[in-house]
Amino acid sequence: MKMTYLEATAKFYSEVAQAPEVGLCCVQSSPLQLPGLKIPAIMQEMNYGCGTTVQVNELGNSPRVLYVGVGGGLEALQFAYFSRRPGGVIAVDPVPEMRWAAQRNLGEALPENPWFSLDFVEIKDGSAFELPVEDASVDVVAQNCLFNIFKPADLQLALREAFRVLKPGGRLLMSDPIAPRPIPEHLQEDQRLRAMCLSGALTYDDYIQQLIAAGFGQVEIRARRPYRLLDCQSYNLAEPLLLESLDSVAFKVAIPEDGACIFTGKTAIYTGTEAIFDDGAGHILAKGLPVAVCDKTASNLARLSPEDILITESTWHYNGGGCC
Repeated sequence: MKMTYLEATAKFYSEVAQAPEVGLCCVQSSPLQLPGLKIPAIMQEMNYGCGTTVQVNELGNSPRVLYVGVGGGLEALQFAYFSRRPGGVIAVDPVPEMRWAAQRNLGEALPENPWFSLDFVEIKDGSAFELPVEDASVDVVAQNCLFNIFKPADLQLALREAFRVLKPGGRLLMSDPIAPRPIPEHLQEDQRLRAMCLSGALTYDDYIQQLIAAGFGQVEIRARRPYRLLDCQSYNLAEPLLLESLDSVAFKVAIPEDGACIFTGKTAIYTGTEAIFDDGAGHILAKGLPVAVCDKTASNLARLSPEDILITESTWHYNGGGCC
């Protein structure tokens, strides 16, 4: 009987847990450097992610973190650096070999990190579709280069499950590849390429709509960068396909009546003759001063006063402030 794509993915990651492949499917980047944090070499070799989910601005006050897809344990260790308490990080993975490898790697980290205790990270058997924690019980859910593997219906299940376990106001920290156009079906159906994070990517718009459909009322884009080029010869394409890596934070807040707030780094600048501009909807712009705004507000302001308000392009990097 032919394996399902999820079974093929589990088999693939069982293999790479036992025999790590450096740079297997991911952007090569140095782990976040933090005072007193030492990352073992084996964790860096097993860094099977496409960006980072460790968003420092979201990790104050010793959060309880649920990490989906433990990998080599690198980001679980980084999250433990911020929580620093027993059970502060729960790492979930359905692949026994990956759970074992992560536990071993955390043991390797112990001698070089005096602040760390093994009970800071609890590794559990479980899947993204059935997270082994209660409703509204964690501050942060994180996943790195896992959800892009899921087909759209399964992705929606995983996102709704993350939404379920988050406390009100909690944050979903994600890093996934995205594609500039729909990936051809012959690549989507290649189970190995999907497991390698090369053929399951959605377009940016579809990816954001999946988050909104799951109930997240605010999404902030923290980084967007080139990830991997799929060339014509190797992947049987009419033209090359440049995948990008997208780091985002989605908040468990109500979706406003006029739609979710998506921040991509746009600003609004009032250029008129008055000292301030007030749109009557809670947005006050001082003359000449850039104000960070969500994409929805940017569009509304541009329509309201196109002669007096300059809207800057998306930077694809946003770290708070401004208004929506």
